[in-house]
Order: sequence, then C-alpha cells, then structure tokens
Amino acid sequence: MNPVLVFDIETVPDVAGLRAINGIDAALSDEQVAAMAFQRRRQASGNDFLQLHLQRVVAISCALRERDSLRLWSLGEATDSEGVLIQRFFDGIEKYTPQIVSWNGGGFDLPVLHYRGMVHGVHAARYWDMGEEDREFKWNNYISRYHARHLDLMDLLALYQPRGAAPLDDFARLLGFPGKIGLEGSQVWQAWQDGKIAQIRSYCEADVANTYLVYLRFQLMRGSFTREQYEQEIALVRTTLEKSPGAHWTEFLGRWPR
Repeated sequence: MNPVLVFDIETVPDVAGLRAINGIDAALSDEQVAAMAFQRRRQASGNDFLQLHLQRVVAISCALRERDSLRLWSLGEATDSEGVLIQRFFDGIEKYTPQIVSWNGGGFDLPVLHYRGMVHGVHAARYWDMGEEDREFKWNNYISRYHARHLDLMDLLALYQPRGAAPLDDFARLLGFPGKIGLEGSQVWQAWQDGKIAQIRSYCEADVANTYLVYLRFQLMRGSFTREQYEQEIALVRTTLEKSPGAHWTEFLGRWPR
C-alpha cells in the first residue's frame, strides 16, 4: 500500500510577529499583546480567531502507515523551533511522497504551514510540485482541492460545503471512537503560556489518532477495504497504541470500547 500520512497542527498567536507588524511597546507582555490582537480581531470579524499568517505552529503530530507498520508521534522535540518542525513535516513528504490526510487541513493546517514555512525559509519542492518535475503530479498533486494526494476528510465528506462541515470530536464520537482528550483547541494558548507543551503534543496526537480512525471508516465506506481488512487495520491501531508510552494513550484506549 502507498504510505499514508495523517497530520494535525497546534498553534498559538505569533506574538513576535504581532509586535513587528503593529509596532507594539516591548514593555507589554506576550499575554497582553495576544489579548490586544484578539480584541482587534473580535471587532473586525466577531470572533477572536487570528488570521492564518499570525498562527505560530507549536506542534505537528502524525500517523504514518506504510508497509506493515503504523507509527503515531509528534515531530521533533518539544524544544524545537517552529521552522524546524515545519521543515521536518515537508521533509517527510519529500521522503515518502505519501497520501496526506487531514481534518480541515485545506482550510487551516496547510495554509498555516504555507505561510509559516515561508517565514522560516522552509524548502518543500515535492509538496509544491504540480507537474513541473513529475508529470503525474499534474493530475494528482497536494495543492488542488479535488486531488487525492491530500485528502481533507472534513471538506470531502461535506461535499465542499462549509455549512456541511462537522467537528472532528463530534464525528469521531458518533462513529464510536474516543474523540478529543486532554484539551480543547481554545485552551492551547493558555497551556502554552503555562509551559505545558507536552500536554499540547499529546492532545495533537490524539486528534491524529481520531482522524486516522475516521479515515479507516471512510476507506471501508468507499470500498477500498473489505470488512475484514478494516477490522485488521483497527486492530493494528489498538495494538500500536497499547505499546505506545504516554498517559494520553491509556486514556484514549479507555474511552474506546472493544
């Protein structure tokens, strides 16, 4: 089978960028700078969700299914810079040319990685190939919304209609999977301020596991898996998580009845 890479990112406000763009007094704390940005955003849009170029990536988690193995992990070390994390993500695409799978990756994760990758001078030639180097990529690349190299499950299941989009947590639970554990997306900024990067990475990894499980169910629905193959893949996920260290995986399995 072709390698499959499921991914998710977690972000916080780019405080340094906000200071540079807005000429903010250095005496203000990071928390104050972010609070100002949230307030301005609420006034402009009615919510405090910052624009994508102002989202600093602090965690990228992945599930890689290739050959007979499955691996779930967060890229790099907790102390690695944003640029290092993003480069490692695109290096994985360069190495494996996998099908990448996400939940709202087209609407959030990938655009953020585009902007932030450019901020840090990241190299991602294979990802951006649209047929210039590999003719096959003209008809199936990572960039086109309707091509399969990037499968945004949320977008596809909603038939590309924003009003049809479902939250990952809700849909995963509806399918009998654990759903989110540890944090909510709105709590990541506070967790980051509190120095809880390990908790953020665990939360991101659990989102990847849920996305991968939803992807397996989709493969069953579309006929890519027989029922037996689907059950084998589900068993592989359980076995992999049972062998994986971390309290978050113990909690995840505890919420996933057999």
